[in-house]
Amino acid sequence: MGGKNKKRKDRGNDRRFMNVKLNKRMMGLVTKISVGAIISFAVILLAYSYNRYKLEYASNMLEETLNGLLLEESFAEVSPETKVAIGFGSCQDIIVQSNEVIFDRPPKSPDHFFTITNKEEFLKVFAYFYRHGAAAERFISNSTFFSELVHLAEKASSARYIIGGNAPVMAKRFVKEGCQVLLGAQMSKSLQSQFPSSIKISGPIVEADDVHLLLEYPSGQRWGKFSPPRANRFIVHNDHQNPELSSLDTFVKQMEGYNPNLLVVGGLQMMDNFPMSESKRRGRLEKVQELMKKQPNSVRIHFEMASFSDEDLLRDLVKNIVPYADSLGMNEQELPNLYHMMKYGNISLLAESRPRIAVILDQMRDVFELLQETSETEGRRRLTRLHVHTLAFQAFLIDKHSQWKNTRAAAAKSALVANRHTCGSDIINPEKAKLIMDEAFTASLGKNAQRIPFNPKSPISCWDENNFEVCVAPVLVCTEVLQTGGGGDNISSAGLVFQI
Repeated sequence: MGGKNKKRKDRGNDRRFMNVKLNKRMMGLVTKISVGAIISFAVILLAYSYNRYKLEYASNMLEETLNGLLLEESFAEVSPETKVAIGFGSCQDIIVQSNEVIFDRPPKSPDHFFTITNKEEFLKVFAYFYRHGAAAERFISNSTFFSELVHLAEKASSARYIIGGNAPVMAKRFVKEGCQVLLGAQMSKSLQSQFPSSIKISGPIVEADDVHLLLEYPSGQRWGKFSPPRANRFIVHNDHQNPELSSLDTFVKQMEGYNPNLLVVGGLQMMDNFPMSESKRRGRLEKVQELMKKQPNSVRIHFEMASFSDEDLLRDLVKNIVPYADSLGMNEQELPNLYHMMKYGNISLLAESRPRIAVILDQMRDVFELLQETSETEGRRRLTRLHVHTLAFQAFLIDKHSQWKNTRAAAAKSALVANRHTCGSDIINPEKAKLIMDEAFTASLGKNAQRIPFNPKSPISCWDENNFEVCVAPVLVCTEVLQTGGGGDNISSAGLVFQI
């Protein structure tokens, strides 16, 4: 009996010992779980707090930048006596989302074509620019295929007709900002009725307006393996009136006695790869040149660049049009194109969609210096103003001894209009915007270049370089884009109105 009791006692002790060990393990496990949970919770809380801080910081920066730009814009105004004459051409634009017109699979190999003749070429050249988020404009020689595209576009839910053409879009912006405007454009009576009555239109009146198709796409939209890094558009047309500058002759006549403060020349990219004899094209450009040469020095002349892929045409423009302008306006794709033509005699079809400020400023300096070397004989002018607009920023290079004024306010105005146009609202909502300009930038890629910090409370950076004034302004990039088409024309016009 004693042995049995001893065994029972030992087993009881073993159970108690095992329970103690088990309890210790459970306590250790619970402790480990608690510590792990606390650490996980702390990490989540820290991440949440950091993200909230980042959002609040970004929101505050946007608010401060917007207020700073609005303040700068308020320091200048447009005189109601300001007169602008602008040519050439007009059309009706159909704006539509590209994925409501293009249902085909993307081509395996994007390719470039100067002129589009069929569907296969259209898809390849669209993919060529789409993958880079680069704006482009191409002539479709096949009128039947173009009509099919227009028919598809008209059935799309996003489709809408608006007044199109560089000159009309700029004219509407000039009037909106308070200028008097003479517009050199041919159009139908129906289209003419859509313009503000305050715009004087040179004509002639035509039976039908040409149609341009603007295929818009947002940043990051997937099309097979392609995804554009930024929102943009691809424009196609089968236009036969604007390439021949149908409004030029009547515009020249109505310019007599108009005495504008500013003459704007635009729309010449319609000649790009258009089937026109070299002699006829050159004759039309020479007539534009004659108009520019006739203007007294009191009339400033601005040439609005565009997308050019025809080397012969761009070479003719550099020789016969560009040297007769005081001012040039262009985007981040068009500046390298002009730079390459002037420097190396060729063109660049594509460029960085988000270039560094230093790269843009260096190219602007080179173009400026090359054109300032131009002799002022025979009506030629020295370039005194260069405005480049990009997705992230506006850059101005102004001759300090010229008549151009209010550069800082002009930079603010153009930056604000970039958002107003693309978002489709005169009131800017910071919640529908973002800043993609760096917190600091260098003024050049050269050695010992000045490094300039970005200050949202005073967002426009201006400094002097020898005889130049340089200004850089950030853009509140619209995150809910209504349209990109016509953006450059609105931005350039807005930049000009305060400087005339």
